[in-house]
Amino acid sequence: MSEIQQFSQRDIEILNEETVYKGFFTLKKVQFKHKLFAGGESGVVTRELLVKGAASAVIAYDPQADTVVLVEQVRIGAYQADSEHSPWLLELIAGMVEKGEQPEEVALRESQEEAGVEVRNLAHCLSVWDSPGGVLERIHLFVGQVDSSQAKGIHGLAEEHEDIRVHVIKREQAYQWMCEGKIDNSIAVMGLQWLQLNYAQLQQQWL
Repeated sequence: MSEIQQFSQRDIEILNEETVYKGFFTLKKVQFKHKLFAGGESGVVTRELLVKGAASAVIAYDPQADTVVLVEQVRIGAYQADSEHSPWLLELIAGMVEKGEQPEEVALRESQEEAGVEVRNLAHCLSVWDSPGGVLERIHLFVGQVDSSQAKGIHGLAEEHEDIRVHVIKREQAYQWMCEGKIDNSIAVMGLQWLQLNYAQLQQQWL
């Protein structure tokens, strides 16, 4: 096996950072150099970086009914004029982490705002980078116990132009839809895979 070379923050040099656009998200132009695996240093690398910050997502699981609460909303990034795929996606409950907030607080708040459910036994699953080649976003994935009979209706904040429909789906059905590609956004795929691997343990803990 080849040895993994450990580079760190010290091995990259930011030469210039410029804000190109600031709106709902921020777009930066970054120039940098970095050390090379073969030794020496790279030339100047220029990349556009979409700065989104951090987000929390919740696997809202009801162990009694063996169901998961998903939300459906339109996503402009999934819209393609020449495609038959709908830009309305089935997703995990999720929201952006604002300045001064903790990811756990966001997970609990968004569960109320997006699905009208109260989460108990919230636990951190994992944290990952989302497309770090050009996006600065850290995703914090949580799992929490919910009573899925309380999940219903249409939710979202009008001032944020949210129009969110709640779905309660059997765990096996949601996992099957993921395998078939009907659920195809990365956070939901990651969350449903995690749930499939860990639901039996959750049932033992929560029931």
